[in-house]
Amino acid sequence: MYDHFNRRINYLRISVTDRCNLRCVYCMPEEGVQLLSHKDILTFDEITNFTRIAVEMGINKVRLTGGEPLVRKGIVDLVGMLAKIDGINDLAMTTNGILLKELAKPLYNAGLMRVNISLDTLNPEKFRQITRLGNINDVFEGIEAAKTAGLTPIKINCVVNKNSNEPNAIEVRNFAQDNGLQVRFIPLMDLDNGIHGVVEGGEGGDCAHCNRLRLTANGDVKPCLFSDIGYNVRELGNRQAILEAVNNKPACGGISTKSEFYNIGG
Repeated sequence: MYDHFNRRINYLRISVTDRCNLRCVYCMPEEGVQLLSHKDILTFDEITNFTRIAVEMGINKVRLTGGEPLVRKGIVDLVGMLAKIDGINDLAMTTNGILLKELAKPLYNAGLMRVNISLDTLNPEKFRQITRLGNINDVFEGIEAAKTAGLTPIKINCVVNKNSNEPNAIEVRNFAQDNGLQVRFIPLMDLDNGIHGVVEGGEGGDCAHCNRLRLTANGDVKPCLFSDIGYNVRELGNRQAILEAVNNKPACGGISTKSEFYNIGG
């Protein structure tokens, strides 16, 4: 599956919920947000059927995101449903790690292959300030549980203001090296103003080689994080929504005024 710029589209990011158990300062206001109603959120069957069609059309890499995917009730069941789809070579999840201590092993047993875990600092006080609600020890325990379960390679997602030479980023890099983890430094982004950069240690943000589609929790197929374009699967059907998204994928990201990171999956 190729877009009009000859980019092979083989990567699907699925936002399974707009809910989260943290309130990170760069993602969600402290008071929370107006959440989607349950009837508007795709069911597991809808997500699985969509993914099966996407794989038939060329997707072979799938990542579950949120919000925080682990707060979606029955998430282990969804992983098991997706893992049964022939053709997925990489089934992964991005999580804040808070609930991984309990769920890492069940997720692995269900077929999840690996996880990315968000960690912007090693300082407990700074972590609390950034997340507003979080206890950093829960993340550390989640990382250990993921290692024990076999959800590897574990990648740490570290948001930076400008680059990886910042004090918090250096600490996170050293922690990753000491614990056999990989690390990706993600420049602070602004959807409304179109501010984004290339991820250090990863592939995100490189528009010329973007291979991604996104499925939001309420069923919009989005060809670009920094765009308001979206095609709803309930209105168009799975295949047509995918075709529209691929055929209208922009050469480069612009701005997005209709989405936030908590409901599009970053």
